[in-house]
Amino acid sequence: MSTATVLVVQHEPDTGAGWFGGWLTGAGLTLETVHPYAGQDLPPLSGYAGLLVLGGAMAPADDDEFPWLPATRTLMAEAVRQEVPTFGICLGAELLALGLGGTVCRGDAGPELGVLSVDLGAEAAGDPLFGALPAAPRVVQWHWEEIAELPAGSVLLASSPAYRHQAFRVGEAAWGLQFHIEADTAMAADWAQGNAAVLEQLGTSADEVVAALGAIMDDLFEVWQPFATRFAALARGELAGPTRQLRLLGQ
Repeated sequence: MSTATVLVVQHEPDTGAGWFGGWLTGAGLTLETVHPYAGQDLPPLSGYAGLLVLGGAMAPADDDEFPWLPATRTLMAEAVRQEVPTFGICLGAELLALGLGGTVCRGDAGPELGVLSVDLGAEAAGDPLFGALPAAPRVVQWHWEEIAELPAGSVLLASSPAYRHQAFRVGEAAWGLQFHIEADTAMAADWAQGNAAVLEQLGTSADEVVAALGAIMDDLFEVWQPFATRFAALARGELAGPTRQLRLLGQ
């Protein structure tokens, strides 16, 4: 198995790579995490086999308060241009969309929080990462923002009744997920406790959210660990992107 290093951009101390990071290292990748909120500069992409941009409570255009966000959007756009395997989770997906000309705004349907399902679209079947997923995988939702318009040329991969643009691919090797597949029990518990009042307004509670996550933990591992392994294979150059796959098939 070849080795490769993925650059991870983390926006908050308590919002790390979680399960997804563990699955990537288990699949042979090395993760190098930069913490711009602590004053660390984002490095250039040179030498990295992939880019992972994590979530955070800020909006993707809160540049005055979080001055590293423009550089993160630029870095993600450059990764798409160079076809560096790229993965954005929640805020990371919003930064990817915004950096490539899409639109992100406060969600009209209100916050989408808790354990919910997303529905895969027709294009997911031919996607290198999404192609092997069940039709309606369960995920952790935790967002207030909405990716209202995808960047030009994007492929929509998953939707939900409240928010249509749940997952998308742009270019040959960049994916954005509005939902969370990295949130382990401890991370979700922190989010739930910190938003207990909002959850009450939505008719649930922090304890119910944590219990719901615990109830589907085995399902999350079964569905999303192989997904992470496929991304790791892409970063190591052992899995082709969608265009190359079609060329190999003679289509």
